[in-house]
Amino acid sequence: MKSKIYIIGFFILSSYTLSIAAPPPPPAGGPRCWPPPCVPIDGGISILIAAGALYGGSKLYSKQKNKKTL
Repeated sequence: MKSKIYIIGFFILSSYTLSIAAPPPPPAGGPRCWPPPCVPIDGGISILIAAGALYGGSKLYSKQKNKKTL
């Protein structure tokens, strides 16, 4: 019974280790921009700033509207 458990465990362990994929090779030619992190800042930040400005404007408008009614 123990030998069956060892054999099944060996096959499970070996199939697991063989199924792990190797990491992809590094891109050829080095980094595309300098400094290497190359994070685009303009795309989402401008949308977030515009959304924040609209939200703040709506809050100011609602406060002004509430002051006039009181």
